[in-house]
Amino acid sequence: MPKRSEQQFRTAGLSGFLGLQRSTVGMLAMAVLVGMGERMAERFLPIYLMALGGGALAIGLLQAMDNLLSALYSLPGGYLADRIGGKRSLLVFNLVAMTGYLLVLVVPAWQAVLVGAVLFISWSAISLPATMSLIHRVLPKHKRTMGVSMHSLVRRIPMALGPVVGGLFIGIWGERDGVRLAFAAALALAALALVLQQRLIEDDPPRPGPTDGNPDANPNPPPATGPRELYRLMDPALKGLLVSDILIRFCEQIPYAFVVVWCMKTIAEPVSAMQFGLLTTVEMATAVLVYIPVAYLADRGTKKPFVLITFGFFTLFPLALLYSHSLPWLTAAFVLRGLKEFGEPTRKALILDLAPEQCKAAMFGLYYLIRDVFVAAAALGGAFLWQVSPEANFLTAFGFGLLGTLGFAAFGRDLPTVTAGAQSP
Repeated sequence: MPKRSEQQFRTAGLSGFLGLQRSTVGMLAMAVLVGMGERMAERFLPIYLMALGGGALAIGLLQAMDNLLSALYSLPGGYLADRIGGKRSLLVFNLVAMTGYLLVLVVPAWQAVLVGAVLFISWSAISLPATMSLIHRVLPKHKRTMGVSMHSLVRRIPMALGPVVGGLFIGIWGERDGVRLAFAAALALAALALVLQQRLIEDDPPRPGPTDGNPDANPNPPPATGPRELYRLMDPALKGLLVSDILIRFCEQIPYAFVVVWCMKTIAEPVSAMQFGLLTTVEMATAVLVYIPVAYLADRGTKKPFVLITFGFFTLFPLALLYSHSLPWLTAAFVLRGLKEFGEPTRKALILDLAPEQCKAAMFGLYYLIRDVFVAAAALGGAFLWQVSPEANFLTAFGFGLLGTLGFAAFGRDLPTVTAGAQSP
């Protein structure tokens, strides 16, 4: 399929405004369908493990695998996307996830669930570099942040609906059969996503040759072959963003597991489980409302201010939570928590902008690998701080956030402004 010109995007009405074209529609359909299966089935894996005779150790191992694989899968996912292309790599990732679902269906044993989970539990992490690289390739510069924002927004649909449908399955067919049927539905949805993505996403263009038809052009080097080589290719501005991002994620993860404890057990006027669920809905709704307008503005100006504002919201949340002791104040704090998505798609788009052209997916994967390996220690540190006091936990998190925000404000760099009339690469 020929690449659409930027003039076509400007005249395509709502679809052009949202960065929607054949390939991005295929990518968004994949995010919804695979995400629905993911949230319907995987969300209830601990319940299924217990129904099959697995104990607390099996559940703990599952959670540890999820955290570890989410960090480790992003880099090989990016490597594969750079080598065989986004479309083919997404095909491979879907087939791997479907194999895991099938194993869980065929072998109803908790050991088989853990083995199958290795194949499907971190689908989002392994496919994210290929998805981001695809958006960068098929959309012009002035629509890339919008494309990433649409992906982030659409992913919220299965996050909201998947657990409801999975819970309905359990309510009708019980914990064992209900979860197995949810996995069957996940397998069917992944198969449908596979068909749609292969029909809608355009084929990857051939990798340019040494001159790409221009005798004055520089040779186009092959993708980096290892993490060290890849790290050497990382732009200093991207390294600076990475350091700030790690500090900001420490701010997020130190109190993360204890937010529900604070709201339901610690404060002067604790909330119920239903009220905490509504607070989460408030957070999600706030995030959805800001995605599109912020993406529109970020695509027409520099990205640094939007990322900086986002880091500020991350930083303020633990401080706001510390002083929220009733439902009205918690509601305001969770609106603030939702606003942390203000510039998250912009940050992802900036990572791709700063990555070398020949290895964007792999560089995106390396970024997430380094970040998540460091940040994995934050949750453990948060537990020790909580034992000291909730105040120590929240204030330490705030300190890390402040350091990351001020560091990015002082040293963070951006690319030149890209206007809608600029030519895409």
